[in-house]
Amino acid sequence: MTNTAVHGLPRWSLAVPPLALVVLALSWGRKPGVVLLILICAGLGAAVIAAVHHAEVVAHRVGEPFGTLILALAVTVIEVALIVTLMASGGDKTASLARDTVFAAVMITCNGILGLALVVGSLRHKTQEFRVHASTSALAVMTALVTLSLVLPTFTTSTPGATFSTAQLAFAGVASLVMYGVFVFVQTIRHRDYFLPNADPVVDPTARSARDAEADGEDEVHAAAPSSKVALLSLALLFGCLIAVVGLAKTVSPKLESAVESAGAPLAVVGVVIALLVLLPETVAAVRAALRNRLQTSLNLALGSALASIGLTIPAIAIASIWLDGPLVLGLGGKEMVLFALTVVVSMLTLATGRATLLQGAVHLMIFSSFLFLAVSP
Repeated sequence: MTNTAVHGLPRWSLAVPPLALVVLALSWGRKPGVVLLILICAGLGAAVIAAVHHAEVVAHRVGEPFGTLILALAVTVIEVALIVTLMASGGDKTASLARDTVFAAVMITCNGILGLALVVGSLRHKTQEFRVHASTSALAVMTALVTLSLVLPTFTTSTPGATFSTAQLAFAGVASLVMYGVFVFVQTIRHRDYFLPNADPVVDPTARSARDAEADGEDEVHAAAPSSKVALLSLALLFGCLIAVVGLAKTVSPKLESAVESAGAPLAVVGVVIALLVLLPETVAAVRAALRNRLQTSLNLALGSALASIGLTIPAIAIASIWLDGPLVLGLGGKEMVLFALTVVVSMLTLATGRATLLQGAVHLMIFSSFLFLAVSP
């Protein structure tokens, strides 16, 4: 690796996290002008790229599926902190922020990230394979979590509106945490082999050019694992990058709200945009894995991020509701339920065979495009 500074890590990957945090410190609590807004956007993009790099370093050290789990958990923990912060300061206007953000995360991961990975990977490798047991089990847990946490509140009668009573919210929080905990146990201990990428196909090395090998990332895949010291440094820098991503996304959110209000779009669009920004590291990492013909890693990232978002956000919001003022709207509307049902059905068909092509990816991206369009024009 060229341009190295400390134990093989590129200089840019060491410089970006502190610089992004400096931009965050300079812009926190201020209304950014044009110059500062450009710096914020540049810092946001650089932090996303650096986060992906450090996540891959950690993943290379700990192996799959722990690497993808670390990235999903790190992003979700900071996302939860952002939701709670915005709800604490936003009053009744943010009553549905947790619902909008979690549902947006589900649609982004299950249709946007998954569809993009399928399309990009199939364009290079035509047909990609993955493990059915891992993907379908993750989909089953995700379907149960969304239904119990975001669909049922619309139909309960203990409280008015799409809300849970205190007892119902506590039950939903405990159930979400338990199901996610069981999934992590199965993913990392009991059936870890289900979530490992399929063995790389045997190819004749003389039939491939150096450029093809570099494009597929084989040098990185087969390189020696970094030391524990380098992995811990990358883990710390990863958290710094994620803090910068979420913080800078929060800083630009007032500008987003103004733009949304000026366009006459619903405020739920703000939650969608913030979810898109926060999930950029997973998106880039999933696409890069698909390009290397490691679709199982992409699926672990996409479905794992959806599970982490629900499984951690709902319990955190249930606890935070003790001191948060105002109602907590969790129930989805009819439009969102239709999109979720369509996502589940299509995902079942996509994941049922263990093989995916360009067509499945195009269908998921079309559902994701419909979600974005209907979010702006309900």
